[in-house]
Amino acid sequence: MSLHVFSARRRRQRGQSMVEYVIIVALVAVAAIAVYQLFGQVVRSQTAAMARELAGEDGSTESRAAQTAAKGARSQTSARSLKSFTGNAAQAGGN
Repeated sequence: MSLHVFSARRRRQRGQSMVEYVIIVALVAVAAIAVYQLFGQVVRSQTAAMARELAGEDGSTESRAAQTAAKGARSQTSARSLKSFTGNAAQAGGN
């Protein structure tokens, strides 16, 4: 009888730890999405500038676009709710 109780308790604990892992992964995913929305245009512009420079072309236009996007992202960090992050998608040319 005690073996059965121990086995059931162990299964419950295993299930509980799996739920905890899922919650942590979900929180990390939400944080990654928020960071990408906030800095996505900056990363795209910097990557475009590096690609142009590696190709032997002038990447200063893309570099300026990255600086402008970074200033916009910095101004959005003062907001205290997730509603303010939705405006960044339109700014980046998204939906």
